[in-house]
Amino acid sequence: MQKGRECGSAVVVTLDQIPLGQLARITAVDWTALVPEEGQRLRALGIDTGAKVRLAYRGVLAGRDPLAIEVGRMTVALRRVHARAMQVEAPVDEPTA
Repeated sequence: MQKGRECGSAVVVTLDQIPLGQLARITAVDWTALVPEEGQRLRALGIDTGAKVRLAYRGVLAGRDPLAIEVGRMTVALRRVHARAMQVEAPVDEPTA
């Protein structure tokens, strides 16, 4: 995982930086970095502040797009630019899958 700031027993980074299988909670979203329709679609899928997510897949080509995250029982594909707009808090001692 890339360096983020520590907050108690958690590390705060952007969603695209967490390791595969890592459970995290979205702490902030920069909605101004997204097109309004994209933000509305993400909120409708439950991807908003407070949501618990797990990184399930990261693309392998140059841009490393798309990312797939698990939100509840759904798996949602995101572009890296969307994931970079989301700050997450990942428990340091949370085991990875």
